Amino acid sequence: MALIGVIGGSGLYQMEEFEVVERIDLPTPFGMPSDALVLGRLSGRDVVFLPRHGVGHRFCPGEINYRANIWAMKKLGVEWIISVSAVGSMKEEIKPGDFVIPLQFIDMTKGRPSTFFGNGIVAHVSFADPVCPDLSRILYETAESLGYRVHFGGTYICIEGPQFSSRAESMLYRSWGVDVIGMTNATEAKLAREAEICYATIAMATDYDCWHEEEEDVSADAVIKVLMDNVERAKRLIAEVVPKIPEERTCSCKDALATGIITPEDKIPLEVKRDLAPIIGRYMKA
Repeated sequence: MALIGVIGGSGLYQMEEFEVVERIDLPTPFGMPSDALVLGRLSGRDVVFLPRHGVGHRFCPGEINYRANIWAMKKLGVEWIISVSAVGSMKEEIKPGDFVIPLQFIDMTKGRPSTFFGNGIVAHVSFADPVCPDLSRILYETAESLGYRVHFGGTYICIEGPQFSSRAESMLYRSWGVDVIGMTNATEAKLAREAEICYATIAMATDYDCWHEEEEDVSADAVIKVLMDNVERAKRLIAEVVPKIPEERTCSCKDALATGIITPEDKIPLEVKRDLAPIIGRYMKA
């Protein structure tokens, strides 16, 4: 069976229905992941769970070792990743407590690695449609069937953080027509695409950022209050979605690197080939 990965965001550090089989501390060429990867069973499927910020929320968005997290998932055989993330709403109609399944990203991050490539190997993958359409559709339809207020589509703008936006920034992003704002998912989506893993986001709206004149400015306390209600619903959604995920993938995510590696094989350093073996092993041997 295809392994399914779940990356839990703020507030989602464990799932009660998840039957833990093994906790794996997996070193990677990029360092250690955010925490131990937890392998187990959920709704009859093999699932790997990883808390993005570490148990206890120890890592800021810019400190997360995204490459280690995605590399480790790939090494364990994960083919699908469901990402759960708290976001701010940038539109009146997306209310705190609503779920959004975004289809696009704008990446405003500045100081974090967002590719596996470099150091002697160059690759360019398509990122025009940055999330898996099949997985996104399953998430949306399942959330709708559960009676959740859920919005399909739209754009997630990813900022560096850890500060929330200034009012001027928030108004600028609003003028761009974005739907939600967060600090993590664009980086994950880029790396998942390079790793040929299907990726989709459950974005949980917790606030109106600071653009809304009739609402209080965003604060950590306000976010956490709404977040904890959302997390319980996200857990239920994941448990319902997991058995609906197909065994065989038909989307283009699974072949994202097929024409992406530009560097001739004989020019790639052996150490780089070895480090990236889980990512590029289909196309060349170490």
